[in-house]
Amino acid sequence: MDDRRILEGKRILVVDDEPDILETLEELLFMCRIHTAGSFEAAVDLLKTNTYDAAVFDIMGVEGYQLLEITRRLNIPTLMLTAHALTPENLKTAIEKGADAYVPKDKLVDISLFAADVLTARKQGRQANAGWFSFVRPVFDKLFGPGWKKTDQDFWDAFEKRQKE
Repeated sequence: MDDRRILEGKRILVVDDEPDILETLEELLFMCRIHTAGSFEAAVDLLKTNTYDAAVFDIMGVEGYQLLEITRRLNIPTLMLTAHALTPENLKTAIEKGADAYVPKDKLVDISLFAADVLTARKQGRQANAGWFSFVRPVFDKLFGPGWKKTDQDFWDAFEKRQKE
């Protein structure tokens, strides 16, 4: 999961309503060509006039799920980034809506690993769920507590089966 060379020169749209997060992501993804937006509307304008190799969206504050619907139609690999929407329900929603990764802001420092994993997976014709999920599952287990998948056990069993394939 650690071949970040794939990120060199990639065009990435980063959308968050917190300017410090935008600045941090620009620094962490220094090897990429980054466009940033602080709102849903600004992001839509950029998506209308540019092409992107990937996108990183906050869920809250910028209507991240609506942006995800747009990037899915455009076939842009998308990483969802969150602190306030860090719940099992939002994790499931992000996966169901087609997010390529769901990254807690606590793991922001590793964003280049997640982005590289997503782009590598897409290059190989698959979703990136197996790589990023195995990397952050211990975080989810700690935050959500034991048995957090029981509420939607069928969904998580199917998800884990797809990861192994």
